[in-house]
Amino acid sequence: MNLTPDHLDRHHTLQAYAAAKARIFENQTPQDAAILNADDAATTPYAPSKLQVFWFSRKQRVEQGAYLSGDEIMFPRGGREEAISSPKRYLPRGAHNLENVLAAVAATRLAGSTPAAIRSGIKSFAGVEHRSNWCPRLRVRYYNDSKATNVDATLKALDAFPGRILIILGGKDKGSDYTAAAEAVARKSGPRPAHCSAAPKIESQITGSVAIDRAETLERAVEIASHAARPGDVSC
Repeated sequence: MNLTPDHLDRHHTLQAYAAAKARIFENQTPQDAAILNADDAATTPYAPSKLQVFWFSRKQRVEQGAYLSGDEIMFPRGGREEAISSPKRYLPRGAHNLENVLAAVAATRLAGSTPAAIRSGIKSFAGVEHRSNWCPRLRVRYYNDSKATNVDATLKALDAFPGRILIILGGKDKGSDYTAAAEAVARKSGPRPAHCSAAPKIESQITGSVAIDRAETLERAVEIASHAARPGDVSC
């Protein structure tokens, strides 16, 4: 669906990680379909030559697959094109959720689902746990986005929220370069983002972009963010 640096503690290089991901196509036959992201320049070179390739895109028309035309998802195949759904008002926030739905439309339509069934599925989809998962509170909007376990996923989550964000960063280091997040954290975050767990590397690579509070536990990180938050803020 996309190719960004992840699991580099195990694969060591992005090239090795990409080769491992591309193995998903190895056991497919010419009768099978591969679905890829037409908007991700790192992914497109891995399109297999011996399979039926279907694309998804929120930025451009594709010859085969699912793409966004205005507010409508279109599905062209075999010279015919059908309108599937207008999903934006139903989806959880974030461009990544729209991309996920486009990929799912291509997969389910190829598997034989009807446009009506796909529309019903989109309308009933409330998102997944730990991915921009809203946690109701009174004065501050809290979101659990612990599924964002790499820099790219974190950037996509930050872009999904308007206004000031108090962000809790941490977790297991997977060999990522956190300097790529410094500008976005500085632009989106409030003055006191909390910082937990695998803090030293992240802190060293974003120091200077925003003020940082160290926390040894997640509970303490949430407490710091809560005290720093103002009405209308987002804590993520």
